[in-house]
Amino acid sequence: MKSKIYGRYIVSSPEICHGKPTFRGTRILVADILEQIAEGLAWETIIEEWRGDITKEAIAEAINLSRKAFLEHADKYALEPNAA
Repeated sequence: MKSKIYGRYIVSSPEICHGKPTFRGTRILVADILEQIAEGLAWETIIEEWRGDITKEAIAEAINLSRKAFLEHADKYALEPNAA
């Protein structure tokens, strides 16, 4: 696996967190931040909890990339009409 750059703030490297996407210069997993957002935490609270190691701009990039990924792969998550 090679290192990848997903944007200005998000990268992955096989040497860091087993290649999972992290915020540049940290070991903070993008998935962890997205989970905190899903739980309803305010961005300011998330930034404080991570001692300022990520920024609002980095969080916005994670959300925008997640949006794009969802739109491209939404059919994989669709339920049958009676299953909802």
